[in-house]
Amino acid sequence: MGRRSNQRKRQSATDKATKKPNDGKPKSMVIRIGAGEVGASVSQLVKDVRQVMEPDTAVRLKERRANKLRDYTTMCGPLGVSHLLLFSRSEAGNTNLRLARTPKGPTLHFRVEKYSLCKDVMKSLKHPISGSNDFHVAPLLVMNNFVTSDAMRETLGDAAPPKHLEKLVTDMFQGLFPPIQPHTTPLHTIKRVLLLNREPPQEGDNGTCTISLRHYKITTKVTGLPKAIRRLHAAEKLMGSKEKKKKALPDLGGLEDVADYMLDPSAAGYTSASDTEIETDAEVEVSAPVTRRVLSKRERDKGEAGENGRKAMSSNNKPRVEKRAVKLVELGPRLKLRLTKVEEDICSGKVMWHEFINKSTAEVQELDKKWDIRNKEKEARRKIQRENIEKKRKDKAEKPKKEGEKDDEEDEEMDDEYDDYDMDDDVWLDEDAKRGEEDEDEEMDDDE
Repeated sequence: MGRRSNQRKRQSATDKATKKPNDGKPKSMVIRIGAGEVGASVSQLVKDVRQVMEPDTAVRLKERRANKLRDYTTMCGPLGVSHLLLFSRSEAGNTNLRLARTPKGPTLHFRVEKYSLCKDVMKSLKHPISGSNDFHVAPLLVMNNFVTSDAMRETLGDAAPPKHLEKLVTDMFQGLFPPIQPHTTPLHTIKRVLLLNREPPQEGDNGTCTISLRHYKITTKVTGLPKAIRRLHAAEKLMGSKEKKKKALPDLGGLEDVADYMLDPSAAGYTSASDTEIETDAEVEVSAPVTRRVLSKRERDKGEAGENGRKAMSSNNKPRVEKRAVKLVELGPRLKLRLTKVEEDICSGKVMWHEFINKSTAEVQELDKKWDIRNKEKEARRKIQRENIEKKRKDKAEKPKKEGEKDDEEDEEMDDEYDDYDMDDDVWLDEDAKRGEEDEDEEMDDDE
């Protein structure tokens, strides 16, 4: 029996050269921090949020208890991930969400005040709808009331949220999904809508914002046709399907001609008053996709020969416009988020805004000086690392090659890892934990 190799697989130079180009679309990873400690409900909530973020998200991501935030941020660059959504649970049982932009932040901290899973939303609906084909395209993002008017700011006074905070929150949520071009994007491809509604600010909010999240499926049906024709069309579909609903079929047994039913739909059985009313709520006009026959060259030449042919061809090229009634069916989940903190970098930077802690101008300047010192020391460490790497490369080039090109590839890969990883980051974080005079601006107390 052959021995198993313990060497890990390495990426060859050919694989590095043939990487998929980044198309510029935002990609996300929805992660649960503390895989075995968050509980079953939060784990299911993570799966539901991944479904909302489809298709540009890691749906089958599996976390381990030993994984740390550093493991995910290291892979964001090679995978082209632009946003991280981190769910966690505190010791007091509070559920938190951190929305971070890679690679340099910022990070928004939210308290999940309330949430409902997709299965709970489905049980509450009388006619739930779900389809696997609805998640091939990103949802349409609708944001409401994210900017406070000037009149409201005068009423709230100091309790009004800062303008730069509102703009930052708006940009972060808008960056989660690719932009939609109304003139080029086919409307029939958009199957879902994600609604973010910010609750109106109140006097005791201290500048924070509370956001309600809802996820819906877009359903449409053709309007402008008489009720009798629509019932006949629905009956034709039922006759060809396995599902038989006799109540939905019109009873034409007592009529001599179908014209009697078209002129008087009540003759085919009981109809309510709503059947005869014109449905005008939530109607939109869209260009319907039309199947056209491909003309041969001879037919095109014949059509272009005469003026009547030109008019006929121009009329056929016009898009067919039809009226459709739009209806939204909720898919879930539901989330109520409360912003508590904003910080630079990915979960480890300077605090830009805090809901519960307010600092004076002198304290802010003192903290800025401390962060400047930290950044200078970190840049000095990185400089020493780069010098060590260059020295190692020169020493390796001067020595004779013994094992061929394999060693060179391994050394090159190791050098790339050193370029991306700062060896002193973990030590620096441990030193920060021991410092007591600046804990107030860095820690996020989840038990508040």
